[in-house]
Amino acid sequence: MRALVQKAIFLSWFTVIYNLLEGAVSIGFGVSDDSVALAGFGVDSLIEVGSALLILWRFRSEASLGSGIAIARERKATLGIGTLFLVLAITTSIASCLQLKSGSHPATTVPGTVIAIVSLSFMFWLWTSKLKLAHAMNSAAMEMDAACSLACIKLSGVLLSGSLVFIIAPSLWWADSVAALVIAFFIGKQGFETTRAALKPEFSGGCGCACAKTPERS
Repeated sequence: MRALVQKAIFLSWFTVIYNLLEGAVSIGFGVSDDSVALAGFGVDSLIEVGSALLILWRFRSEASLGSGIAIARERKATLGIGTLFLVLAITTSIASCLQLKSGSHPATTVPGTVIAIVSLSFMFWLWTSKLKLAHAMNSAAMEMDAACSLACIKLSGVLLSGSLVFIIAPSLWWADSVAALVIAFFIGKQGFETTRAALKPEFSGGCGCACAKTPERS
């Protein structure tokens, strides 16, 4: 079991480091190129860092604090992250609508295309690795953390689609804004499911995008 816990900690640290880099690069290019979709994707990556830190905190502190105290503290942290997701969804939606109204668009979506492709490759590996580990450990927390990576895959797919549409057909200037609205929808859904899960009496812990439904165990 110790080896499995160490692997969980390694995957969480990898998630933290990768998402910090991805978030910084995405926000940087998003702001400089006026891409709301890329900037929103970058901020989401930074919030995912908090999700991964929750898993690290859980495995490192549960033994010393006791599971009851650990779950209580994690519930508050998860609720806070869910709120951040909802705020991000609202602000991204507003920015996207303003961009559509003004008719503005990014000068290029090449950075978004590259970042999305890189993210898809890493997140697919993280998702499958965390899912296998969750089953091996029979861990609901790790299973929900894998759901975080799956959500990132979906967001990367949306970002890639919007970026490619603009590259192939620049006349579709609204592609970036529409992609941002879709991303905002997924982020908002994450926030809603997270806050609902954190408020459930049977909350068992997990990442920032914890599923509202507690995974069933055979």
